[in-house]
Amino acid sequence: MKEDPKPSYMNRKDVFSRVFRAGRRTYFFDVKETRAGDYYLTITESKKHYDQDDQPYYRKHKIYLYKEDFKDFDEALNETMKFIIDEKGTEIISDSSTPDKTQTEETPIQSSDKNLDKLDDENFQFDEE
Repeated sequence: MKEDPKPSYMNRKDVFSRVFRAGRRTYFFDVKETRAGDYYLTITESKKHYDQDDQPYYRKHKIYLYKEDFKDFDEALNETMKFIIDEKGTEIISDSSTPDKTQTEETPIQSSDKNLDKLDDENFQFDEE
């Protein structure tokens, strides 16, 4: 029997995926299934970078969120977003040091999307903790 070289967390069954593009960043919301048959959420931020030879690669950051933490995570996220809106409003404030924010869009993953085909693990660079 041939052994799978990927770590066990990479072999989890994908149940549901959603993609959100925000300028140069792409966010992936993926529901995966545990060995026991329960679900958990991974949130991945991906940003395109270029190496010295102008070859593109993607750097990504990943968060694993389990059901037992959903309520506390939701409360903390909503409290934080409310603070920002209450303090600064909804108008975007930018200056020359802030990258221009381009139009955002939310789309489901489609296998025919050529840009997503390039977003595989071989082109990603994981940041070390």
